Amino acid sequence: MAVPDFQTLMLPVLKTTADGGEVRIGDVVDRLADAFALSDEERAQLLPSGRQTTFANRVHWAKSHLTKAGLVELTRRAHFRITVAGREVLKSPPERITIRFLEQFPGFKDFRDGVTETGGAVEAALPVIESPLTPDEVMRQAHRRIEAALADEILQRVRTGTPAFFEKTVVRLLVTMGYGGSVMDLDKALVGKSGDDGVDGVIDQDPLGLDRVYVQAKRYADGNAVGAGAIRDFFGSLNLFKATKGLFVTTSTFTTSAKETAERLGMRIVLIDGIRLAHLMIRHEVGCRIEETLHIKRVDEDFFE
Repeated sequence: MAVPDFQTLMLPVLKTTADGGEVRIGDVVDRLADAFALSDEERAQLLPSGRQTTFANRVHWAKSHLTKAGLVELTRRAHFRITVAGREVLKSPPERITIRFLEQFPGFKDFRDGVTETGGAVEAALPVIESPLTPDEVMRQAHRRIEAALADEILQRVRTGTPAFFEKTVVRLLVTMGYGGSVMDLDKALVGKSGDDGVDGVIDQDPLGLDRVYVQAKRYADGNAVGAGAIRDFFGSLNLFKATKGLFVTTSTFTTSAKETAERLGMRIVLIDGIRLAHLMIRHEVGCRIEETLHIKRVDEDFFE
């Protein structure tokens, strides 16, 4: 089965405290992983940060929401226990504990409304939503949507530029990624012109220039895919330069036959389509810049030990 969402986990987390003694969150994670019969792969699935498993993260969020509602209370580092209110819930438990269910408890309602323990209000209250995603997963999903929209806009900008601008953009990206020296060397890397034998750029793969990558950049409109013929022509150009490696970049896509041709030819030719190009530009901040940085922080348990 898929890793359960954090709302599905709230009632099981509460039930692990039913005997009244304190429980350790790590033990709860293991017990519930067994209860939900998660596979080894599902148990090992990591968050994008790589610092915590997805399942453990969702169990922690379930416990956090139960704590805000006053159904469990923290006792010491990584331990918690059921409260009187939690016992009352388990006397006649709902089929599923959800955010909507928790809204009946004043502590959780204050949390949702953005009211602090001192009676003040935070800048913005949390929206009342029935989402299966944890708050940090909502942020990551929103980030993916923002990045997808940005990638689309970047790709459109590149497509509407001149061929020379596209060639320079590709070389700038490669230099930013660590190939070919510094940005000051862009003009040296650009060779695209009449009589260039089908090569638009030459990038040093190492600082000394002992190995080189030859680049072909094709600015095609969306829907005009690069075919096998263009790959064979590029292969012929690489042979003229006695090259062993080539990079073919396009603003469109590659046909299946083009990909198969690149795999069969007797040298390493890497294909980068428009979508991958846009995401590489975002990752290496070429044609875009950081507008705002949001940090997700968590309690430092060592500090409070």
